[in-house]
Amino acid sequence: MQTRPLGTEGPALSVIGVGCNNFGTRMDAEQTALVVHAALDAGVTHFDTAEMYGNGLSEEYLGAALVGRRDEAQIATKYTPRPDDEPYRPGVIASRIHEAVEGSLRRLGTDRIDVYYQHYPDPGPVDEALATLHELVTAGKVLHLANSNDSAAQLEEAATAADANRWTPFRGAQIHWSMLEREVEDEIVPTAERLGLGVVPYFPLASGLLTGKYRRGEAFPDGTRLAGSERFARLATEEAFDRVEAYTAFADARGHTVGELAIAWLLAQPSVTSVIAGATTPAQVAANAKAASWILTPEDVAALG
Repeated sequence: MQTRPLGTEGPALSVIGVGCNNFGTRMDAEQTALVVHAALDAGVTHFDTAEMYGNGLSEEYLGAALVGRRDEAQIATKYTPRPDDEPYRPGVIASRIHEAVEGSLRRLGTDRIDVYYQHYPDPGPVDEALATLHELVTAGKVLHLANSNDSAAQLEEAATAADANRWTPFRGAQIHWSMLEREVEDEIVPTAERLGLGVVPYFPLASGLLTGKYRRGEAFPDGTRLAGSERFARLATEEAFDRVEAYTAFADARGHTVGELAIAWLLAQPSVTSVIAGATTPAQVAANAKAASWILTPEDVAALG
């Protein structure tokens, strides 16, 4: 499994990462361990979780699965900003971050977090968050910093503040990006590239539309994300199905699945470090890992638009 650095100075991550949001929700500890061990055995060492996934169970199950194999993994987790109904006052953001990191370290059963994400930007002063995160790096509790779901302007603001105060900068930006959802290419991706941030896309399969499990004009299968969420179901437009059918034909002609194409296309983007793909079974881990072996040519990328 190939690795790439997270931005210009971040850690080396396997180009396929395991999204751990199903751990502790759709999966119990035993199922989690099967997926984690299958990933490690396939060379997938990047595990992306968050304190909010499964109300902490995702971190707990991941930590348990990595007992004896912790040094093989790069653990990325995220803290949740202060609640919306909690007004800002000096120190409240720092307190939230310190509380969050101690909880994550405890649940993960580790002495350090490889990549620590700000899950969503806090509307309070960016300086307080960055100063506190810098303290965690200095203390060795966190090795690298990154952000998730930031706008281009927020990426700029954080980079400027970190540089001015000599705080540890963000090394990566995790964003919602797929072949069907490309709005981030207008501003966020170019800004991340210019700032030297590695991009980590999540939902690369567009909530399953890029797997072939959904068919035009047919009801969504029970238990799928589109069947269970009106927000995700809105992705299934006629235009989206047109594009999925074209992508499927492109992949079929080259002996691949459309799901493999979705991941390979993201890995062909110069800013991308690692693609976060969820998995609930070892077979899904193997399928995601296989996608990394398909290296699209510049001509392929151009043909896909």
